[in-house]
Amino acid sequence: MVEGTTNVLDFLDSDIGLDRLFASGNWIEKHRNEIQEVKYTQAEEKEIKKISFLKTPPEVVGIFKIPDWGDFNLKSLTGLLLMLDGIQDPGNMGTIIRTSDWFGIDTIVCSPASANPFNPKVVQASMGSLSRVKVYTADLAGMLKNRPDYLKTFGAVLDGQSLVEVAKPQTGIILIGNEAHGISKELLPMLDHKITIPGYPPDQGPSAESLNASIATAIICYEFRK
Repeated sequence: MVEGTTNVLDFLDSDIGLDRLFASGNWIEKHRNEIQEVKYTQAEEKEIKKISFLKTPPEVVGIFKIPDWGDFNLKSLTGLLLMLDGIQDPGNMGTIIRTSDWFGIDTIVCSPASANPFNPKVVQASMGSLSRVKVYTADLAGMLKNRPDYLKTFGAVLDGQSLVEVAKPQTGIILIGNEAHGISKELLPMLDHKITIPGYPPDQGPSAESLNASIATAIICYEFRK
């Protein structure tokens, strides 16, 4: 379920298959060039409101087929990969997908305990980025146990080495843990590097207990791309 102009146009521009498109007459007129080869149904606002998950219904709603990206193999990794261990908030999940897209990370692997990447709230928060970022669900422990030796895993924890000081490779895995509990005990021993985002002031540390998972992901991605 994809709602709103930005989201829908991004999905229409991708390889993800469209099932149905519902749009107001006004929207159809504005975007006639972008939907020349698209089958759509003109709908009234009250009709769109019935199927929308938003408080204020958009002018366009698209139903797209869930993509089948096949299996993902770490041996094929040639850049950065995000792993999400129990990211359960749909807003955080969608924002992380959007962040990944911004920093040129085109693949994310989630644990089964994470939010469904195709949840309408996740799709909405991704603002079209889910049309460009492949999101897999897999057993993270199994993947990390069998990863190639050259592929290092960096896990975000509260007591790790400063992110600023760590040598950051162009190819590697960034692991982000659950919003409340962090990285699971099962995965902690599999980390090659425990990293943390230094707070301020440097000599005392921050007053806040932790950072939001999506904010932390953005900061870490930025540092890896510097």
